[in-house]
Amino acid sequence: MAKRFVNIIKPFLEYLLMFFLLLMVAINFADVLGRHLFNQPIYGIHDLTEHLMALVVFCGLPLVTIAGMHLTVDVLDNFLNKPYMHWWRHVVIVLMAVILFLIAWTFLQSSLEAAEISDVSGELTIPRGPLYLFMSISALLSSLGLLYQYYIADETLIDTPDDEGVEL
Repeated sequence: MAKRFVNIIKPFLEYLLMFFLLLMVAINFADVLGRHLFNQPIYGIHDLTEHLMALVVFCGLPLVTIAGMHLTVDVLDNFLNKPYMHWWRHVVIVLMAVILFLIAWTFLQSSLEAAEISDVSGELTIPRGPLYLFMSISALLSSLGLLYQYYIADETLIDTPDDEGVEL
């Protein structure tokens, strides 16, 4: 059941993310052309970019979480990878899931409050409630995806290189 849900939601989020990125690139490209060629920028570009950036980030959050690709610091790995310290990984995973759930709860509260007071963006008066609701759902999916990745998935969901990591 969980694997089926992940197989449905993951491609949906990937295509949604690609759409938001394409939209953001297109409007910024049009804004730059309009500003430099016609001396006429797109009205409300800051509102659009702000909302699209939030949508891109929160579309990517569950994808990164489910894939287990969050940034990690490996300074203490030699110590924490000892057999007697495996409990620590479980503590960290559960703590991360709880934090993501609290983020989801906070955004849900913000969404309800924004709807109640009719909070809108400055220039284009885009309602902020639906954006906060999307962010809440994304954080909730991330919390559940984290638990899925570490406790339910029977194989890794991504192809990783054979070495320990990727050098930047």
